[in-house]
Amino acid sequence: MPFSCQQCGECCTRMGYVFDIIADHGEYAYTVRNQYLGDLTEVRVAPEMVPLFLDQGIFDRYPKACPFLRFGPEGTAFCTVHLTRPELCRSYGCWLLLIQDARGRRAGRVMQGGHVSFDDELLGHIWENHIRPLDRTDEKAWQRQVIRILQRFGYTVIR
Repeated sequence: MPFSCQQCGECCTRMGYVFDIIADHGEYAYTVRNQYLGDLTEVRVAPEMVPLFLDQGIFDRYPKACPFLRFGPEGTAFCTVHLTRPELCRSYGCWLLLIQDARGRRAGRVMQGGHVSFDDELLGHIWENHIRPLDRTDEKAWQRQVIRILQRFGYTVIR
């Protein structure tokens, strides 16, 4: 299954360290620069996103958020320049395995490089006792084992 964004916004709350607006062309069109690679990208705020984009409140909580990240009233994250976003953003996937609890809420993620993030304390215990000891030489076989174990404990795994 291809990566599917859960719109949590977590990935973009620190992207202000990466992307800097270097030109405002008016009518919500900008040039952004990747501060590490030097790449320049022309972006445009989608017309339906302009009201959300105008709310700068995100920077009170996340001062280094991407300049185009905003949260809707329900807490869902939106990229206001999604259709014209930089290549780095287009190629990003924040997890190899997304783990959801029985209610469909995110319980944890397995990211590239074997990094694991838990939003659920029980999942952390399961991971330490049942998954961490598994052999990871064959990544696909390891993922199948992880999914089977987590399903036995009532979790759903999306990859």
